[in-house]
Amino acid sequence: MLILIGTGCTNSHENEQTLKDYNLESPEKFFMPESLFEVSGIAFNKGSNDTIYAVQDEEGRLFRLSLGVKKQLNSKFGKKGDYEDLAIANDRVVILKSNGTMYSFPMDEAVFPEADSVQEWKKILPKGEYESMYADEATDNIFVLCKNCPDDDSKKSVTGYEFHLGDSSAVKNSFQINVKDIKALTGKVERGFRPSGLAQNPLTKDWYIISAVNKLLVVTDNKWKVQQAVPLNGNKFTQPEGIAFDAAGNLYISNEGDDFAEGNILKFKKLGL
Repeated sequence: MLILIGTGCTNSHENEQTLKDYNLESPEKFFMPESLFEVSGIAFNKGSNDTIYAVQDEEGRLFRLSLGVKKQLNSKFGKKGDYEDLAIANDRVVILKSNGTMYSFPMDEAVFPEADSVQEWKKILPKGEYESMYADEATDNIFVLCKNCPDDDSKKSVTGYEFHLGDSSAVKNSFQINVKDIKALTGKVERGFRPSGLAQNPLTKDWYIISAVNKLLVVTDNKWKVQQAVPLNGNKFTQPEGIAFDAAGNLYISNEGDDFAEGNILKFKKLGL
C-alpha cells in the first residue's frame, strides 16, 4: 500500500514521493526527558518495545526508558564524547562513537549505574565520521555506514562495513550504496548523502537509512540496492538521528531537540496491523 506523504522536492527529479507500509504524516509522538534532548541513537532489545534504549551525543551513558514516560535510568560506560548510535544483539550492546571507536558490554550490566565489563574497540573502521550502526541478532554481524569518510565521494557512493560481534578485530566485508540511484529519485543529494541512522525492517529485511543533513529516508533491499528515497518534513523531523523497528514492524525515528522543541521519538505503525 502506497501513502502520499507530501509534495517532495520541486525540481526536475520530482516524483510522487511515497513510503510503502508507513504513513509518515501520522506519527505517535513521545517527548524525551531533558537528559535526552540530544538523543542520537535508539534500539530495542530483541524487538521488544516495552523498553527503548538510547544514547546522546555528549555523555557516555546508555539510557533506558518506557515510551510515554518522561523518566529514564542510565548506565555509564565511558567518558564524555560524541556518541552517535547503538545496536543490541544476543544480550550485548554496542555503542558507536563518531570517530568509529565502539564500546561493548553485556546487557545485564545495563541495569547498574556503571557497566564494569566494557570493551573498547579502536581502529576497526577506516578513518572517518560515522553515525549509523545496526546489529543482526541472527548472525551477530554488525553493519556501520560512513557519514563522511576521506575514501568516499559521497556524491557517488557511501561505503558500509560489516564485521562479526565475536571477532571485532577486523572488517569482514564492505559494500556501497549508489548515491546516483538516490539522486534519480530525489534531487536532495547535490552535496552528497550523509547517513545518520540505520535499521533493518524485521519483516521485509529491507534497510532503512535516515539522513538528518539531507532530510531523507532511503530504503534499500537487503543487498543495498536503492528502492525508495523519501523527503522528510522538517516540521516533523527536526533532526532525525536514530531509527529502529520493533518486532511487529512498527517504525521509530528519534529527533534531537532544537530551540523550539524537546527531543522526541516518532512511532509509525505498520499499515494493516
